[in-house]
Amino acid sequence: MSLRPFLLFSLLVLSGGLGRSEAAKRPEAILLVVGDQHSAYERTAQFVARVDRVRAENPGVPVAVAINGDSLEYGNAVARRTAGAVDFAMFAALARRVPTVLNLGNHEPEFHDVQETVRRLREAGLIVISGNLRDRSTGQPFAPATATLALGPHRLTVAGVTTDRLATFRVAIRPQLDLADPVVWARENLPTLLRDGPLSVVLSHAGLRADRAILPLLPDGTLFAGAHDHLRFVHEAGRTVYFHSGSWMDYVSVARLERAAGGLRWRVSQEPLDEKPADAALAELVRTTLAQHLTPEETAVVGRSPRALGPAEAARFAVEAARAAAGADAAMVGGTTFGAGLPAGAVSRFAFDACVRFDGPLFVGEVDGAWLQQLLARSNQGPETPFATRGGENLVAVGPTAIDPARRYRFVTSDWAAKNARTYFGENPPTLAENPVGLRLKAAVLAALQR
Repeated sequence: MSLRPFLLFSLLVLSGGLGRSEAAKRPEAILLVVGDQHSAYERTAQFVARVDRVRAENPGVPVAVAINGDSLEYGNAVARRTAGAVDFAMFAALARRVPTVLNLGNHEPEFHDVQETVRRLREAGLIVISGNLRDRSTGQPFAPATATLALGPHRLTVAGVTTDRLATFRVAIRPQLDLADPVVWARENLPTLLRDGPLSVVLSHAGLRADRAILPLLPDGTLFAGAHDHLRFVHEAGRTVYFHSGSWMDYVSVARLERAAGGLRWRVSQEPLDEKPADAALAELVRTTLAQHLTPEETAVVGRSPRALGPAEAARFAVEAARAAAGADAAMVGGTTFGAGLPAGAVSRFAFDACVRFDGPLFVGEVDGAWLQQLLARSNQGPETPFATRGGENLVAVGPTAIDPARRYRFVTSDWAAKNARTYFGENPPTLAENPVGLRLKAAVLAALQR
């Protein structure tokens, strides 16, 4: 063989080998998962653009989206005044592109009753599921417990479950609800519902504590998405992948179905959702809707931040502000009290309310150092926190670097945590009383932003 034909032959073999290698790396299907979006308009158009990017980067690979509850937010004044116009435009934009399934959380019925909410979601093109959220008047679930997604040759059985904590639902709709315990419901239903599906996906908006009990019930190899606690992490249990995607669309979880030596399995990466690029049409809708519906009071500057803070940083800033305002040694507030981050420079009332979602009086008490050490040890959990040490509540806390176990410390928390002390602090919570000078959480954070 002459040199030239030999080189051509070698290039063809090498090219074919590379082609097969690239094909082997290509996923069989991709599922983009978010939860706890809470009408995060600063990321709405960006999420749609990310779906477009994933599709463009993976030609021929079937793609779907899963929204794991709490996509809407009553505390967003513009969302409330428009009954979620931007959110439903996002739903429709997603559904036009890829199959999109939504598991009902406690914040979906923010602007209508549950039945009307489900109708509007379906009208936007979404597949709606919810296993244990039932209509009190009929005893029937508001939506089917499962849906089937056909992604190329693969059929996914997607099951949904949500929290049974009635106090987390809007007051006006609580009389409509019959909430089955998510763990009991899962134990009685999931083995049968997932039995025949070759690929199982579970969307749980029940929170990590309930999910711990649900996890052993699932077939090995299940893709198990959690939400409700605003946590972010990925945990592998055998071939099953359990993960939370964070909140406010700060991150999106990208689940890739890949063919490995032992068969199909999921690989989950968590990718930041950058401010750019954004879907142009949706970005324009966000801009015009905000301009039309924000009041002068909401656009007024209420403080300044020396730099941009992401959601986790902003939450710690707010908790430190509460500690300083109360003259306390340590402070803790539940992570779901907080939402968006804070922009650099001027902070409007609208941006501030998106960051600190709920207000209320601060509660104080004296605690011993040993108890405080235990609390701080299970607070501020990030993606690297070992799964074994995750207790089920997302606690944002600040305290002294060095703690004397025998000393007493002044401790401050929010009214929600004080009223649900056993949930946050364990079976023997400290005695807490409302701060006598009438300090409130939002006022404490505003004061810090105005210094």
